[in-house]
Amino acid sequence: MVCEVYLKLRDSFRDDDKPVPAQYRHIVTACDILMRGLARVGIIALVDEATGYQEVRDRQALQEVLRKYISGALFEWSKTFPLEFYRELFRLKGWTWNNGKMPGAVGGYTNDLIYQRLAPGVYDELQRVNPPTEKGYRQYHNHRFMTRDIGHPALTRHIYRVLGIMEGSSGWDDFKRKIDAKLPKLNQTIAMDLDA
Repeated sequence: MVCEVYLKLRDSFRDDDKPVPAQYRHIVTACDILMRGLARVGIIALVDEATGYQEVRDRQALQEVLRKYISGALFEWSKTFPLEFYRELFRLKGWTWNNGKMPGAVGGYTNDLIYQRLAPGVYDELQRVNPPTEKGYRQYHNHRFMTRDIGHPALTRHIYRVLGIMEGSSGWDDFKRKIDAKLPKLNQTIAMDLDA
């Protein structure tokens, strides 16, 4: 809309056969470049939509993200989740800490807070490459499938971001509001604070 204002200004000067004032020329030029670029992107998107190529392009982009994050190889186990992450989870849920013994629900919370919020498609791909056994457990820790150059460092950064939000939360409800606002799941509707 700002670009349109300046381009209309340019057009009004053209109608009067006068040059655009010098102090506005660089802005008009930038707006013209920006609008032409946006039009080009829009035309490409329309053609892709009409031909069905958009779905192919989206799948290719997702596959590229997944290649960067998830390896086809299984790496040796290394400590990835700090004990503080689980202590904070227990504190926020109001559970009694039991010397590191984890109830089964911890896996679900780990998926929700970490893998489903890490990058598009990562959680689903991990479910595919690391399916549950007949007993319902995963044979390997999901982090062992993360690439060493991008996936694992991104996972570690994300864990510590979540841990920081945990430490700054007074309870589970407070934490869930904060994490859903700061690190929402892809395609999740974010709750809005209507009381503010």
